[in-house]
Amino acid sequence: MKKMKNIYIVLFSVMTAFFGCQEKEYEFGDIIAPSNIVVSTDIMGVDDNNPYGDGTGFVDFKVTAENAISYKFNYGDGTEIESVPSGVVTKRFSLTDINTYTVIVTAIGTGGSTSTTSVDLTVYSAFEDLEAVKFLAGSEIGDRKTWYWQANESGFISMGPVTDDYGNGEFAYGAWWPGPDAWAEDRSCFSENNEFVFTTTQDGMTFEQTAGPAFIPGTYAGYIGIDGDQCYDETVVTTMYGVKNVTFAPSSSKAALEGSFDDEPYRQTTFEISDGGFMGWYVGTSTYDIISLTDDEMIVRVIEDPATGTGAAWYHRFTSTKPVEGVVSVDYEYNNLVWEDDFNTDGAPDVANWTYDLGAGGWGNGESQTYTDATENAKVENGSLIITAKADGNGGYTSARLKSQGLYKFTYGRVEVRAKLPASQGTWPAIWMLGSNFPTVGWPTCGEIDIMEQTGADKNTSLGTLHWLDAASSSNASYGETTSVANASSEFHLYTLEWTDAAIKIYLDDVQFYEMTNSSDLPFNTDFFLILNVAMGGTLGGEIPDIFTEDTMEIDYVKVYQ
Repeated sequence: MKKMKNIYIVLFSVMTAFFGCQEKEYEFGDIIAPSNIVVSTDIMGVDDNNPYGDGTGFVDFKVTAENAISYKFNYGDGTEIESVPSGVVTKRFSLTDINTYTVIVTAIGTGGSTSTTSVDLTVYSAFEDLEAVKFLAGSEIGDRKTWYWQANESGFISMGPVTDDYGNGEFAYGAWWPGPDAWAEDRSCFSENNEFVFTTTQDGMTFEQTAGPAFIPGTYAGYIGIDGDQCYDETVVTTMYGVKNVTFAPSSSKAALEGSFDDEPYRQTTFEISDGGFMGWYVGTSTYDIISLTDDEMIVRVIEDPATGTGAAWYHRFTSTKPVEGVVSVDYEYNNLVWEDDFNTDGAPDVANWTYDLGAGGWGNGESQTYTDATENAKVENGSLIITAKADGNGGYTSARLKSQGLYKFTYGRVEVRAKLPASQGTWPAIWMLGSNFPTVGWPTCGEIDIMEQTGADKNTSLGTLHWLDAASSSNASYGETTSVANASSEFHLYTLEWTDAAIKIYLDDVQFYEMTNSSDLPFNTDFFLILNVAMGGTLGGEIPDIFTEDTMEIDYVKVYQ
């Protein structure tokens, strides 16, 4: 007790000395926790026919409490608002259909004292934008897509005004700051590393930042007390990582309702990421106004936390194809997605898209495998089609050859296949097409387009080849080219065909390495179907080592554009 007494004496002495030098005397106010919290809610459009509202999702909140100086709202959908001194706020709940939310209201008093209460609300929201869902992730449950900064284009970040376009269309672009050049080094910490994954789920959509840090611009960094215009990890921006929910709502900003981009109106849809989620550029908000959205490009507008007082709106550009520095963006002729398989349902491949070639016999090339439809040779797992070539233990091999014959065929278009290839000597993977008249006219009269082949001996080269019948000699004619590909077996690469009535071009990771002129004398002006397979041995597979057991070709997706 002696030691405690000495502390009291010292503390009293310090307080006496402190107040003794003041001209007036002050007293500490009482710290009293708020009490008697009353929460009133008004769901827009509630009547006898619409007990949960009119579908807009708007709810007006009014909160009062004794001894409260401000209020905090946690809306139960992953979003919250920190400080509402008036206690009056309007929230739009945008999760589609009828949903019940537990809203937690915290009344804040002097000295940081708090009291909390909660209310359960059941709200109906009718808004949906199914096309936006399709573009962001895909329409089917399990579909997912990764988005990247469009760092290969100047102005992938820019800044403009929030509430007025000053009569000159400034809602259409970053009028205040046009943004950095392509591949800007002072932005590369995030622009070349961020990856954002949107996934369609049974309950809606989720978002996850899977790679890269957060960038905090100077306009916002000063507000939260850190240095600006640099990247930070999750120790500073604690809401960066983790799976979060995405909800959609109609846009209400002046820019969305009155602005335009490339002489087209805004999409007038917003999406909000729960739990403080954001897309790389951290300015204290999680709501994104969609300006423009296609299968491979997203342009959004996000308003910086207005508490900073800067009045800034940021324009962000993303792409679903990861840019590669030094590679110029390809201006493809066909950009309307007409057919795809993203392989997001585990099990056997989709019977609506694929059937099989079955059996042995060499397939005209001296191949060693027997093709089966067994799941040990072809299955969908973890978002990919996996074709496995296996030794059968009896000196033979099994594999799979999938085709869209009889299910999907087309004339002209762009084919994209994102794939990871087998590494083993003796494997012969192929992504290719045959003319749909193959059963009646045979090969090579039907024509063959090889988008990707890889020999069994060289796993660092990709082949692109066309085959057709040379009428003069009544024999196979072909023209092929090759290109180097690093890490073909450990990383996914994009194999692309652009096929028109004038030319046939083949690309690797959006870099063209093959072109042949098309003409009416060639068989490449009628329907073709798709084929995916891994052969063993044969003319391109070559010698198969005795130690071979199995290897795989993994395909992330197949897409056709016209």
